Amino acid sequence: MGEYFEFLRRVYFFRNLSDDEIRLVESFCHEERYSAGDILFVEGTQADRFFIVTEGKVEVWKNFYDAKADLLAVHGPGHFFGEMALVDDLPRSATVVAREETRVASVYREDFRTIVRENLSIALSIMTSISFLVRSSNELYVEGLRKRKDELEAAYRELEKAHSDRLLSERLSTLGKFSSIILHDIRNPLSMLKGQLQLMETAINDPDRLRHYMKNASGEVDRMERLAGEFLDFTRGDIRLNMSVVRPCELLDRVVDAIKPAFDRDGIAIVVECTTDEHAILDKDRIMRVLINIADNARKASSPGDSFTMRSYLENGRLVFELEDAGEGMNEKTRDRLFEPFFSMSKRGGTGLGLMIVRNIIESHGGAIRIDSKPGEGTQVIISIPHQG
Repeated sequence: MGEYFEFLRRVYFFRNLSDDEIRLVESFCHEERYSAGDILFVEGTQADRFFIVTEGKVEVWKNFYDAKADLLAVHGPGHFFGEMALVDDLPRSATVVAREETRVASVYREDFRTIVRENLSIALSIMTSISFLVRSSNELYVEGLRKRKDELEAAYRELEKAHSDRLLSERLSTLGKFSSIILHDIRNPLSMLKGQLQLMETAINDPDRLRHYMKNASGEVDRMERLAGEFLDFTRGDIRLNMSVVRPCELLDRVVDAIKPAFDRDGIAIVVECTTDEHAILDKDRIMRVLINIADNARKASSPGDSFTMRSYLENGRLVFELEDAGEGMNEKTRDRLFEPFFSMSKRGGTGLGLMIVRNIIESHGGAIRIDSKPGEGTQVIISIPHQG
């Protein structure tokens, strides 16, 4: 039996025992041999002894019989396992399998408890060892927590920096898109305005022609104002309404005045059907921008000879604006992206902010917008706003 003495000295339970006391424990050791693949014990079964590997190797598995079992450890000569079986009655927490031809020494719990009952010095020594183990485990646990906390703090700082870098990158990207859109979309009306001013010089003595060119120039200024309004609303992120009393039919007439030159130029007819002229409380300028934006999208999607219809009516206590074109329409995938910033399907230019601003304005009024469209069948936009007379 003397061959187990040195192995037993390494077990923390026995670290304070005298040589005679260790030899007493050794006298209760049993030798067992296992072939490769043999199972020493199974997770969840009742624990009854602890083991010391004297030759060979064993594997410690968690969830051994599952498809995704985890190998926790491999024990070779001098290693011990299952030692808690000596002091508690809990089930095994893992499965142990012999990796190769293996010889172990084991001590049964009942034998060990007999030794403890009959030798108070051994009991005290083991209690001291367990206390030391608990204290060491606590210190390791606290140290682990402290290390984990430091790691988490470092990871959080890295995450904050990455987030900050990403925000900066996104802002620069958005600024780039803004710059490109502003230069592209403001250059067109500026070019038109410059042309009208040059024509006005040639018509200085022809009042009718002069008024015509002045009206065109004023239209281009209005267009730039609408573009500037879209950018301002987008950058502010909110809509500040300036409410006033409005007559829907008068509002539609003003929209027609604003869009008619472009529609006439493209050969698209405008139809207005206003069935209510009850006063409503709205932000007149912004609702006009909504209707003009939608009308301009309809114009770009239409062909000469098509028509564009605007209707207004009251329905269930709500003021409804219905705008319908007979243009090219759009598929569901395009429809789902209409309210994304900078998204535009038109080949004729645009900020890509128009419909996003439209929705924000309508929602700020407590209203809703719905767009129905199919390829080749045109598009219908229905705006519904609570009616406040």
